[in-house]
Amino acid sequence: MIGPLAPFTDGFVVELSDLGYTAGSAVQQMCLMAHLSRWLEAEGLGPAALSPVVVERFFSARRAAGYKSLLSFRALDSLLAYLRRLGVVPAAEMLVPRGAVEELLSRYRRYLEVERGLVAGSSRVYVHWVRPFVEGLAGEDAVDLSGLDATGVRRFVVEFCSGRSRRTTQVMIAALRALLRFLYFEGELERSLADAVPSVAVWRLSELPRRLEDEQVQMLLGACDRQTVQGRRDFAIVTVLVRLGLRAGAVAALSMDDIDWRAGEITAVGKGGRSERLPLPVDVGEAIVAYLRDGRPHRTLGGALFVRMLAPYCALSSSGISMVVISAARRAGLGQVAAHRLRHTAASQMLRAGSGLPEIGQVLGHRAAATTMVYAKVDRDGLRQIARPWPGTPA
Repeated sequence: MIGPLAPFTDGFVVELSDLGYTAGSAVQQMCLMAHLSRWLEAEGLGPAALSPVVVERFFSARRAAGYKSLLSFRALDSLLAYLRRLGVVPAAEMLVPRGAVEELLSRYRRYLEVERGLVAGSSRVYVHWVRPFVEGLAGEDAVDLSGLDATGVRRFVVEFCSGRSRRTTQVMIAALRALLRFLYFEGELERSLADAVPSVAVWRLSELPRRLEDEQVQMLLGACDRQTVQGRRDFAIVTVLVRLGLRAGAVAALSMDDIDWRAGEITAVGKGGRSERLPLPVDVGEAIVAYLRDGRPHRTLGGALFVRMLAPYCALSSSGISMVVISAARRAGLGQVAAHRLRHTAASQMLRAGSGLPEIGQVLGHRAAATTMVYAKVDRDGLRQIARPWPGTPA
């Protein structure tokens, strides 16, 4: 290898081995490193110049040269992490908000996470949905709030939410109200306009939670081929979801230390960072053990329980957990089934097994009892026993 990265070749080979790269994948990484090193030499640059802008220039040149693979920032993750650890490449740059809109949204996001206690995922969603509102108020150099009034707020909501789903509208309205409260608390609005945001007509508990029937659950589990490494992992994930009712994000966040095998308990982190200790059912424990014994790579980054199938073996994301369920459902011929439907399924199974709503709410991590009340309608056989006949019809 030639160029400024040549002295780090041997060390990176060891790094790739430690990360669990196969021989073929390691060769690809080394070829990418060699190309980057040649390009840096041609540009008269050293490793310290590898900023995001320079990396993007490299990939543009790589695409122009006709390369068909390893063309994104992610392809260099392992190499850059290795060089940063050696102090050769500067730490990843912090994103600095540029422009009045980004500066205001950045402050709003900090308010949501620090003052309101929202998790990062929720704050990102809130910022996404209020961005059009803020951009509509932006001038050349600042966000102009001087002319904002209740009429303008209502007009934006009516126009923006037209044709959108009820759920999307609810989220956008919650985010907009939070933004208007934030602007008032910051002194940028003379009076709070949060109450000017119209409400969405919602008939609480009007819908039944969508769940899978018992035979569909078995079809979903059967679609995970436990003769393969990935199948054992996917089977364990689906089992955890359908038996414990966890959110996809909570499953993605599970670590090896979260399982207390002696006590038969598992600790899961729910919304707002709250930890819940749940009993570990036998079938869930057996599925996890089978995955750990013959499925989970020994060389992993961090202590995540469920990790990717390809090196570097890091934790699956929340969307990765959902894709496991979606893919298994398609193989089983069940159509579109997301991870959250397994949460409804778990609650319905607990109800049919005789668990009370307070117990179900505790397992699901609901803060308010009213949130769990929707599952009272799931037990149709029980409802038939207490339902009174319509007046004028035979009993």
